[in-house]
Amino acid sequence: MSRTYLELSQDDGSAHKFYEVTVQGQVVTVRYGRIGAAGQTQTSTFPTAQKAEAAAAKKIGEKVRKGYEAAVQGQRAPRAVTRRQVSSAPSTARAVAPVLWRFRTGSAAFGIHIDEDRCWVGNQAGDVYTLAHGGEVLARYQLPDGVKCLVADDFWIYAGCDDGRVYDLSSKLPFAAYDIAADVDIFWLDIHEGVLNVADRAGRLTVIDHEDEHQWSRGGRGEHAWMVRADDRAVYHGHTRGVTAHSPDGGTELWHTPTQGAVLFGWQEDDAVYAGTARHTVQRLSKTTGGIEATYHCDSPVYSCATSPGGRFVFAGDSASSVYCFDRDGTRLWKLGTGGGSALSMQYRDERLFLVTTDGSLVCVDASEAAVTAAQQGSVPVARDVKLAATLPTYAPATAATAVTTVTAAPAGSVVVECVQEHGRTRIHVVTEGYDRSWNVQFPRAIREPGARYVVDALHAASGGFYRVRGDIRRLR
Repeated sequence: MSRTYLELSQDDGSAHKFYEVTVQGQVVTVRYGRIGAAGQTQTSTFPTAQKAEAAAAKKIGEKVRKGYEAAVQGQRAPRAVTRRQVSSAPSTARAVAPVLWRFRTGSAAFGIHIDEDRCWVGNQAGDVYTLAHGGEVLARYQLPDGVKCLVADDFWIYAGCDDGRVYDLSSKLPFAAYDIAADVDIFWLDIHEGVLNVADRAGRLTVIDHEDEHQWSRGGRGEHAWMVRADDRAVYHGHTRGVTAHSPDGGTELWHTPTQGAVLFGWQEDDAVYAGTARHTVQRLSKTTGGIEATYHCDSPVYSCATSPGGRFVFAGDSASSVYCFDRDGTRLWKLGTGGGSALSMQYRDERLFLVTTDGSLVCVDASEAAVTAAQQGSVPVARDVKLAATLPTYAPATAATAVTTVTAAPAGSVVVECVQEHGRTRIHVVTEGYDRSWNVQFPRAIREPGARYVVDALHAASGGFYRVRGDIRRLR
């Protein structure tokens, strides 16, 4: 067996990654990623040992020509990851919002997603909790590093973490669905139809496809890109100099609009994107032209924003622990204190405004007209402090050893897929009749093994010409 370990590390932090090639007989294993992380692994089998050696030498040569050098694993420390530092002043509002319940996670929280059944919150300690809309805690996910954000893509829920990975939380066990390039320091992300869009510290936008392979990247017009939102038409990228829209299929710039101050948060509706800025405003931009359609004025820098369906109401959270509501044309309807820290992310659903805050709380605010009117007059409910259950289901990320159970037969209604080698890469194709067998299946890399078959609960076709797994994955013996 032979092993070659290379590293590329630059003083300015633009690159800090490793590449390892191991040859054992006819098998070549490549491991790569951020220095200090486990990285991704790809395994290829060749007809002879000589061809395996030749393929390995070619891979090593390509990396050396790009500046990689032989190194000793462990001598370089992992590159530092940016953790958002935010201040939070007491609210200047005369009244406190009608908080129905509050769940304290124990660490500053940036990630939030509210769906039909559950509330999701992720914090900088790497904890993700799910709660019922009434506040009962249902489950806990323990991820390896701080959660930057939570995003939904139809049924699928993803957590972007400070370890450079994006975890799929949609199955019984979470697994690493994407491993971001070593030179990308995640600030925010969005996923649309299985395509990952990443905004980073340097103000860049990186797009990665469903196979966790790089598609394109664009240098930002500014730095510190805290906003990225995507749809079929464009990827909307917010940074220190405004919002830039790029075409999703190649990154061509469609429009750029300067905003009133650096963009600190972004939201989208069907026809507009909303940028919360450091200059105390939320600005609504047309998705078609980039033109500013409305400006919503707050009293402090805006850390987060959201809307009710269709943009009928616009909400904002500022650095002074206040939350605002505006009507569509920009008229301020109310300003109330959060009763805790500043809202770092928010989402509106069914006359409830859900906030995650600098003090690590998930807060449910009654945003109905009657409740807000009563709050402005000084009448608010007593907020219920939600407690953890004595026994709580807890899930850690799946590994090759823990990700799947083994079954001897495919249950009725399930779908069988198979791992195959294609041009030196492992792909997953459908075996069950009734599906397009030329399409790939988005599938965790940690459990791919050439020749192995797996059973999945269901497959859904994505617009990009591939399938996505819904439900549990089991190995077929």
